[in-house]
Amino acid sequence: MTLSHAVAGDGPDLLLVHAGVADARMWARQVEELKASHRVITLDLRGYGETPLEPGAKYSDAGDVLALLDELGADSVTAVGASFGGYVVQQIASRAPERFSRLVLLCAPTDNVQPTDDLRAVWAEENELIEAGDVDGATDLMVRSWIGPDADDEARELLRAMQKRAYELQIPAGDVDNEEYAVEPEKISAPVRLITGAHDFQFFTDCANYLAERLPTVERIHLPWAGHLPTLERPGQALELIG
Repeated sequence: MTLSHAVAGDGPDLLLVHAGVADARMWARQVEELKASHRVITLDLRGYGETPLEPGAKYSDAGDVLALLDELGADSVTAVGASFGGYVVQQIASRAPERFSRLVLLCAPTDNVQPTDDLRAVWAEENELIEAGDVDGATDLMVRSWIGPDADDEARELLRAMQKRAYELQIPAGDVDNEEYAVEPEKISAPVRLITGAHDFQFFTDCANYLAERLPTVERIHLPWAGHLPTLERPGQALELIG
């Protein structure tokens, strides 16, 4: 299937891949600013935003994104991935490194790093709430957990809407088979900017440090003010972070 996506502007290709608690709407402000100088590609992964998720589906997020880039004829891409979107970017850049000219990974997980106890506790609480049918409670938990102290009410309400939409699509689909490609940092030839936040879970800093030791060309940025979604928390600084 083709992911729900949008293309705006003209110029070098810039791919924006959303976080796992969000969808393409998280990039709306950046698209307006970037489309003057780039062909900006945004998308909703399966089970997010406007892309459905079939019950029992077998698919690959990374494979879906590569297929979309093929469809759009995007051969030299700057890719920006937030959180889970950053993990998808690592998978596709490991599989097809020649397709990418630059990567920006915002608070992204990676392979071979163990989740910290506080993160496991949030996942466990979320599962308990979902199993109890308390989708509103789970949504509130996600908003509290995944956005930092500098976020305003508008950002928090957008995150709430995006997360609730994800639950609406994903819960009825039940168990699905999402194939993950191996992340192989040594194969990623493009320069990579790794961004983390001091108010985020330690796991994501651990992941960035792990990648920084293995990527061929890397820039490491740690933001003292940021939580897990810095482009939502301080949208006025987003272009500086990803540009």
